[in-house]
Amino acid sequence: MSHAKDGLYVASNGVVQHIGPETDAAWARFELLVRDDFDHMHCDDTFDDLKLRARFSKVDQGLLRDWMAIAAHRAETAVLPDATGPTR
Repeated sequence: MSHAKDGLYVASNGVVQHIGPETDAAWARFELLVRDDFDHMHCDDTFDDLKLRARFSKVDQGLLRDWMAIAAHRAETAVLPDATGPTR
């Protein structure tokens, strides 16, 4: 799914706002950061179903936006391995 072309958007008072990251790679990474938690907390729902419903439901748009914000925060605070290798 190309999020730049047919991405998920929130329209509030005529203002259109994109939900989540702009690139497919970033979107996939963000999903990995929150998908398991969403599925665990919403036993009768799936993250994929949420994404589908967010295309037409304002409630689900808000829920998806909140989960993407959590993913963005986790991505910012993630400890990335040092590219230079271990120090001694």
